[in-house]
Amino acid sequence: MKYALASSTWDHRELEAMQTVIQSGRFTMGAKVEQFEQAFANYTGSRYAVMVNSGSSANLLMIAALFYSKAHSIRAGDEVIVPAVSWATTYYPLYQYGLKLKFVDIDPCTLNYDLNALSKAISDRTRLLMAVNLLGNPNDFSNIQELIESKNIILIEDNCESLGALWDGRQTGTFGLMGSYSSFFSHHISTIEGGLVVTDDEELYHLLLSLRAHGWTRNLPSDNRVCGAKSDDPFEESFRFVLPGYNVRPGELNGALGLEQLQKLPDMISTRRKNALRYQSLFADHPWFDVQRELGESSWFGFALILKPTAPFTRKQVTDLLQSRDIECRPIVAGNFAKNEVLQYFDYEIHGSLKHAQRIDRHGLFVGNHHYELDNELHYLKDTLEELNRV
Repeated sequence: MKYALASSTWDHRELEAMQTVIQSGRFTMGAKVEQFEQAFANYTGSRYAVMVNSGSSANLLMIAALFYSKAHSIRAGDEVIVPAVSWATTYYPLYQYGLKLKFVDIDPCTLNYDLNALSKAISDRTRLLMAVNLLGNPNDFSNIQELIESKNIILIEDNCESLGALWDGRQTGTFGLMGSYSSFFSHHISTIEGGLVVTDDEELYHLLLSLRAHGWTRNLPSDNRVCGAKSDDPFEESFRFVLPGYNVRPGELNGALGLEQLQKLPDMISTRRKNALRYQSLFADHPWFDVQRELGESSWFGFALILKPTAPFTRKQVTDLLQSRDIECRPIVAGNFAKNEVLQYFDYEIHGSLKHAQRIDRHGLFVGNHHYELDNELHYLKDTLEELNRV
């Protein structure tokens, strides 16, 4: 590809880190994962971080932990507000735990919540608000917190696309009671597969530790917020199950890779932001495309392009042209998720109109951002799109 969607961020350091794990003979979750969790918590300014095998699993454990929390409990049938544009596994854990989803439209410029629609969607039945920071772009958390501060509503974040983004100088993923992250290949850091949950809440941290590994007590501290005091006998605690958990543990290779990637992350985010300045200068006043408006300091997962209503060509013509010129592109996340057949299984409602989500779904696409400078690729993209004037 002349302009790929994603690229490897590894070099000899990651390969050497994997060799260290291979030579140790310890591949299952151990010291490297624990070290990465501590480093990640420090990076985000969180008290705790729990690594799992994917960002999808991170979302699953966040919802599961709330169901077993004494201090922050939610129940089946509770209403959860979600944006209409996100990835599938933002929504699936909510359905799987019996919550009622309320889909709310997005802002056509930021691609995050339409704050006016969100304010009207909040009801006395709303118990949970899922904020999704889309394509690296923070939500307006100052406004969101004002909307819910006097209400009994829990805020959590799906931050899988926005590692390194800042709102008012604070890391996204840390505004909610918990926040999820992904370290899949195409994301800001790559641990092959992987994800994390961060929180400052000790009870939730202990719940996450247990739920991650079978719901057993083995990985819990001696005195913990799940089962109280553990026995001093490791044999008795080996197979003691206290929660209906999962096995979504990462491996030591994933943890070792995370340690190396996290050291590179500040420079990689800096380069992504430099690329974004070039992208904005090239497309901010484009006659046929709108671009995503930055809130806070985006970590620029990718670059969205949305056809204006006056564009004299279709998205299909755009994507066909880009693919023919070896420029990879994708829909903007999953587009309007409420269009999908899978909703036949959900308990859900749609608040008002999803006109902006529908526009993104029909007329939007995104191209990749990378940890290296993209001046040539972005100019190539613009020059290629100029061919549409001759269609």
